[in-house]
Amino acid sequence: MKYSYFPGCTLKNKASSLDRYARECAPLLGFELCELPEWQCCGGVYPLGRDETATKLSSVRTLAAARSEGRDLVTLCSACHHVIKRVNDDMKNVEEIRTSANNYLSLDEPYLGETNVLHYLEVLRDVVGFDNVKKQVKNPLTGKKIGAYYGCLLLRPSGVMAFDDPEDPTILEDFIRAIGAEPVIYPYRNECCGGYVSLKDRELSRGMADKVEASASGFGAEMLITACPLCLYNLKKSKAALPVYYFTELLAEALGVAKDS
Repeated sequence: MKYSYFPGCTLKNKASSLDRYARECAPLLGFELCELPEWQCCGGVYPLGRDETATKLSSVRTLAAARSEGRDLVTLCSACHHVIKRVNDDMKNVEEIRTSANNYLSLDEPYLGETNVLHYLEVLRDVVGFDNVKKQVKNPLTGKKIGAYYGCLLLRPSGVMAFDDPEDPTILEDFIRAIGAEPVIYPYRNECCGGYVSLKDRELSRGMADKVEASASGFGAEMLITACPLCLYNLKKSKAALPVYYFTELLAEALGVAKDS
C-alpha cells in the first residue's frame, strides 16, 4: 500500500532519524511512503484566528496534492500532524476559511477537505496492526522499560485529532509491547514539555520538561520515546537526563534495520 507522505522541515535536518527509519521500516510492514513533491513548511503552529488564511495555505496545498495522488496523507512530526489535520478540518467544516483559502490558491478544483490524514502510528495500529508488527520483530527489546511521551499536539483537541483518548492514551504503549519492551505508565506522559516557550522562557520550559522526566523516572522508565522533534529537543535538556528516542529508532532496532553507530 502506498501513502502520500509529508515529512516536514525538521525531518530533513535535526530529526532525520525520525524520517529515515520510518521510511526503511515501512516496506517491512507492507506499505510505502511516497514523499510529496514541492511541499512547503506546515507553519509549525496552528493559527487560531479564522482570518489567518495565508498561514494555512501551505497545509492546504499539501492536502490538495495528496488528493491529486488519490492517497491518504501520512505524517510523522507531531507538530506537522497537528497543523495539517486541523487545517483539513477547517477545510471540511468552516466555510469562510474554505472559501478564502480556495480563492487564494485558485486550484483547478477547490479543496474541500477530502484527504484522509493519518499519523504513522495510526497506520501501524489501524492498517498494519500491532499484532502484525510483532510478527516482524527480529530483535525484541525484551527487558527494556520504556515511557511513552505523547505531549500535547497528537492528542488535543481530541474531537479534531481523533488520535487516541486524550486523558488515557494507549497507542504508544501498545507499540512498545509490539516491539517486545515493557511500557511504563506515568502521570505526565500527556502533559506539555514546554517546547513552545523554550525560546521565550528557558527556565519555565526546562522546569516543565524536568517534571515529565522525573515522573517517568519515578515510575521506573529507563528511557522515553516520542514522535515530536521539539519534545525530544526539550526533554534532552532536562536535569533527569533520561535517554530520549524517536519511536521509529526503536522500531528499526526491533525490526533489524541497521542503525548508525
